[in-house]
Amino acid sequence: MDTENTLLNAVVGAAASVLLSFTGISPLLGGAVAGYLNDDGTGDTDGGLRVGALSGAIASIPIVGFLLLVLVILPFLGFFGFPLEFGLAVGGLAVLAAIAVLGGVAYTVVLGALGGLLGVYLKGEL
Repeated sequence: MDTENTLLNAVVGAAASVLLSFTGISPLLGGAVAGYLNDDGTGDTDGGLRVGALSGAIASIPIVGFLLLVLVILPFLGFFGFPLEFGLAVGGLAVLAAIAVLGGVAYTVVLGALGGLLGVYLKGEL
């Protein structure tokens, strides 16, 4: 794999995160894959952190896209025949959901960065 193409390595790591999502630590594993592929043998931990975090951010895109879709539709519930109070109540819950999703994105990015660091370490040891 080409170590100069950081974006491609991050996408491969994000794909690994999605495929391993049943494990619970998939961002860590995906970041490790990205860091392992991106390291050129010099042990550049900054590069591993960077590509791992990028891998976690890419893996979070579908979740953020769904949240944005919901937040765009919720204000217009009154036009679909729902009472305004229902839309406001659901909108309040959507704000709480947005906070939870942003926490999940932060979790994914941080674990991806730590995985990238782990991948660089493993490449240096093997």
